[in-house]
Amino acid sequence: MTDPLPDPLRSAVVLVTGVMAAGKSTVAQRLAERLPRAAHIRGDAFRRMMVSGRAEMTSDAGEDSLEQLRLRYRLSATAAGIYAEAGWTAVVQDVVIGPELPAYLSLVRTRPLYAVVLAPSPEAVASREAARPKTGYGEGWTVARLDAVLREETPEVGLWLDTSEMTPDETVDAILADLDTARIPEGGPRGG
Repeated sequence: MTDPLPDPLRSAVVLVTGVMAAGKSTVAQRLAERLPRAAHIRGDAFRRMMVSGRAEMTSDAGEDSLEQLRLRYRLSATAAGIYAEAGWTAVVQDVVIGPELPAYLSLVRTRPLYAVVLAPSPEAVASREAARPKTGYGEGWTVARLDAVLREETPEVGLWLDTSEMTPDETVDAILADLDTARIPEGGPRGG
């Protein structure tokens, strides 16, 4: 039997990022399910582990919030690296945008490393948010405001996909078809 996993995804880390309600959770899960040996690392799980003293990431977040966000990023990057070193493909899913994207990618020492930015239109995000049972926006964040951070402050590294009209499976197909664009070079991200 032929192994369908592309060689570049063996013992790799794949970051799937974008704004809230961009489809990160679903796409990361579907990508992990297509691979024979993969772990889905949900960055938000590390936030929820902070039981007391947690400072939420509001639109006017202070230094404590930023420190906690960066701690969460370090934890998920470390976990992803450990999975990859053990022969797994670690699919990390989190909101990592703005100047935090290249900073996050520099935390991941494992190669190959891939970054996928889901960038559906603000209208598509608003529609998805309205259809979800949970609410991602609040604390001063709006779809338009977070979309501006994505499009105006996030360096264009990795594979950017406008998934406004794509299903999760079509998105995974697009990721697997364009791994070269998603790949982050050994020296870290270029661009931006």
